[in-house]
Amino acid sequence: MANLKEMSPFEAVTYYFDQACDRLVIREEVRDLICTSDREMRVEVPVRMDNGDLEVFIGYRVQHNNCRGPYKGGVRYHPEADEEEVRALASLMTWKTALVGIPFGGAKGGVQCDPQGMSPRELQTLTRRFTRSISQIIGVNEDIPAPDVGTNSQTMAWMMSAYAEEHGYSPGVVTGKPLELGGSVGREQATGRGVSLIINEAAKDLGIPMENSKSAIQGFGNVGSWTAWYLSEIGGTVIAVSDVNGGVYNVQGLDLDQLKTHVENTGSVLGFNDAEAITNDELLEMECDFLVPAALGGAINSGNASKIRARMVVEGANNPVTPGGEMILNDQGVTCLPDLLVNAGGVTVSYFEWVQNIQRFPWDLDRVNNALEEIMIRAYREVQTMTVRDNITYRDAAFSIAVGRVAQALELQGLP
Repeated sequence: MANLKEMSPFEAVTYYFDQACDRLVIREEVRDLICTSDREMRVEVPVRMDNGDLEVFIGYRVQHNNCRGPYKGGVRYHPEADEEEVRALASLMTWKTALVGIPFGGAKGGVQCDPQGMSPRELQTLTRRFTRSISQIIGVNEDIPAPDVGTNSQTMAWMMSAYAEEHGYSPGVVTGKPLELGGSVGREQATGRGVSLIINEAAKDLGIPMENSKSAIQGFGNVGSWTAWYLSEIGGTVIAVSDVNGGVYNVQGLDLDQLKTHVENTGSVLGFNDAEAITNDELLEMECDFLVPAALGGAINSGNASKIRARMVVEGANNPVTPGGEMILNDQGVTCLPDLLVNAGGVTVSYFEWVQNIQRFPWDLDRVNNALEEIMIRAYREVQTMTVRDNITYRDAAFSIAVGRVAQALELQGLP
């Protein structure tokens, strides 16, 4: 095992998995079966670019485990979406779905590309060809993709259409679709709403009234922006947000409605009036109650964890705190709420969308929100109870619950 300070995302997830197995005394043969991926596919995706050049992109679909239900996980478009990252995220999805108790396994997909530099035509061609390349291993009851970093509801519409060309109309083959194609109300904001629900529960345990709380959010994309909005709705004050270009800060709280308009007009939080410009590093090191890293992985690591002054780190992104970074946070008394709990709102409402597609019966927003709140709060309370009872970290408790459920499902089905 690599040094804690130097772990890759896959090594980190495996490290937490091994710790949970040791804690639960899981047999070696069961451990081996649920640790490794069931299938890993690598495909080449040729795209004729707008300038006439032919570019070949590399894509992946990793299916980690389906003991508890069909494989489930997003598809990301990003220059660094390599096989190891996708493998790590697929494993994390297995534990995430098990933790919140929805009947899915774990998978992930990725294409190494820069979607910001591609035209809509190029992206559609890429998506359709990638979908056709993996169409034999996905399906309503086999593997259900969803949006992730660099993809959105339009991407899912293209995937659904490309899949239908070979397999017929199957809206449940992907989630996170446009409402007009069978998407679910509440799906777009689900991850951010889930983050805010977890923060609200944690605030109760910390004895922090939400109206007195101050939060800083790194990343102002889908997850970060909706987290900020919901925190303000329940009385919290968001004092800082950032994106890839930098951040803005106001100790009295940011006007989120005006900030949203500014971002829509300029494409960045930078330059927002009535706020001080800050760097991403300054945001992470800011004194606040809740620090929400909601961008990419590795934001808090062994190099900067000692500078964190938040009372609690709440992982809105996947793998934003490295094992070495979390060890330092623990030594400083900074609680870290793990990604597999905090950002599970997205896959939970994806499950609701899948159910609606199968039943051909849409839910209204109240039903979606009430069901999401029930599942997220129940999962938080299960993790919090084990954390206190066994005197372990929230992450250790979350992995123990999740790994235990997957191991039990495998045992009940019988070993090969």
